Amino acid sequence: MDGHNDMAKDRIPRVDTYGFERPDGFDYDFYEDFYSRYMTILTRRALKWSKMMQKSTAVEKSLKVKRYIRKGIPNEHRSYVWMIVSGAQDQMERNLGYYHSVLLEGQKNTKLVDSVVTDLNRTFPDNVKFRKNASPCLQQTLHNVLVAYGQHDKGVGYCQGMNFITGILILVTKDEEKAFWLLDALIGRILPDYYSPAMMGLKTDQEVLGELVNMKIPAVAELINRHGVMWTLLVSRWFICLFIDVLPIETVLRIWDCLFYEGSKVLFRVALTLIKQYQAYIMEANNFPDVCEKFKDITKGKFVTECHLFMQKIFTEPGSLSRNTIFKLREQHRARLLAQE
Repeated sequence: MDGHNDMAKDRIPRVDTYGFERPDGFDYDFYEDFYSRYMTILTRRALKWSKMMQKSTAVEKSLKVKRYIRKGIPNEHRSYVWMIVSGAQDQMERNLGYYHSVLLEGQKNTKLVDSVVTDLNRTFPDNVKFRKNASPCLQQTLHNVLVAYGQHDKGVGYCQGMNFITGILILVTKDEEKAFWLLDALIGRILPDYYSPAMMGLKTDQEVLGELVNMKIPAVAELINRHGVMWTLLVSRWFICLFIDVLPIETVLRIWDCLFYEGSKVLFRVALTLIKQYQAYIMEANNFPDVCEKFKDITKGKFVTECHLFMQKIFTEPGSLSRNTIFKLREQHRARLLAQE
C-alpha cells in the first residue's frame, strides 16, 4: 500500500492549487484515483459552461443555471458567477469607490484593527499563500478586507470565523474589492445573523439542525439527547466557518457555489447528509466524548473527498427541505432562544 502511496505522492504536489499543504496521513492513492475521474467531469463541465457563458444572460436565475451550479462552477468562472448570483457585482457597481473609503476610515479605528490583527496569523497556518514570507503575502489583503468590512457593518465589526471565510473569498477572486462585496453578500444577505455579537442566527440554525435531525434521523437525535450533548459542541464550526477547515477545499467550494445561488438552506443539506451517511457509525458512540469524536471523524475520508458524488447526495439524501419549513423552524427556535436570554 505504502509503495503505491509513495508513487502517487511523487505525482501529486504536496501543496494544492489553493496553497493548502496536504495533511499528514493524506491518502495520495485514493486522491489520485478520485482526481483522475474528477478531471474528466471538470473538463466536460468546463465545455458546457463556456458555451453558456457566451450568452449575455448567462447566469440569470433559471433551472438550467441552478442545475449547472449544483454540478460545479469551473474555477475560471467561479469568481464571476459568485459575484453575479450573490448580487455582489451589482452592489460593487452601484458603490464605486466605496470600498476604498471604508478601508481608509477603518484603518483609523484602532480597536477594530487590533482585533483583526490578532487573528491574521491564525488564519490558514497550513496555507503557503498566507505566510508572512509568501510573495505576494495574502495576509495584507485579508487585513484590508476585514478592516473595511468591520467599518462598513458596525453592528458586526469583526468576529471570529470571518477571517477564514474572507481568506477563501480572496483565494477565489484574487481581488480585494470583490472579496469585500462577496463577504457583504454572505453576512448581510445570505446568512441570517451569524456574525452579530449575539450570534443569534448561528445559535438558531444549530437548534434548527437538531430539530431536522429529530425529524429525519430520529435515532441519532435520541442518542445525542441521551448523552446530553449540545448541538453547538458538534456543529458550531460547520456553520461559523461554512465548512472551511472542516471538509476538503474542493468540496467546500462546491458547497459555496450552491450557497451563493440557493442560500443558507444548503448548509442544512450538507450537515444532514453527513449525519445520515454515517448514522450507523455515530450510533456506536457510548458516551459524550465518543459522540464528539465521531462528529469530527465524519468530516474526513473518501465520502467527503469525492466532491462530485457528495454534492449529488446532498440534494437527494436529506429528502425534501422546503424554505417554508426552514423559515418556520427558525422563527420558533429564535423566539425560544430570545425568551431564554
